[in-house]
Amino acid sequence: MPVTTRDLPVITESSAIAPDPLIVYFSSVSENTHRFVEKLGMRSMRIPVTADVIAVDEPYVLICPTYGGGKPSDAGDGPIRATGGFVPKQVIRFLNDEHNRSLIRGVIAAGNTNFGEEFCHAGDVISAKCRVPYLYRFELMGTVEDVERVRAGLARFAADRQPMPAC
Repeated sequence: MPVTTRDLPVITESSAIAPDPLIVYFSSVSENTHRFVEKLGMRSMRIPVTADVIAVDEPYVLICPTYGGGKPSDAGDGPIRATGGFVPKQVIRFLNDEHNRSLIRGVIAAGNTNFGEEFCHAGDVISAKCRVPYLYRFELMGTVEDVERVRAGLARFAADRQPMPAC
């Protein structure tokens, strides 16, 4: 039986994000998100393109590209379901692992402004489904200004050490 948001605990202060936040991210073969994460110079863990699922052991911020421009996806029917094909199926599989899902503390999305209103919509989907803050959005591989803003924002986010609801 799938876990619902009603069944999940509220995160306590002791499990708030670390002062040097872990970034968990997915990047396709285009490597745009990977290049952005490399420019951040922060601790990171990549969700593989292959069917392998990784496990995290500490709170993290997820960086995810937006896919499909609204094409349907068949990535699964767990607690995090495909919604219009915006969230890559590898990310859906990763978040459908209850342990991984319990440690997400925020989301940052990448996208392409050619998607119009659907620009960075994966962040909206993940934020809503996991009940975590949508922290930032950037285009493709981001600009120098995006990198600086995300670094500064994540430092402030970690320093606030606010307890966040679990997904």
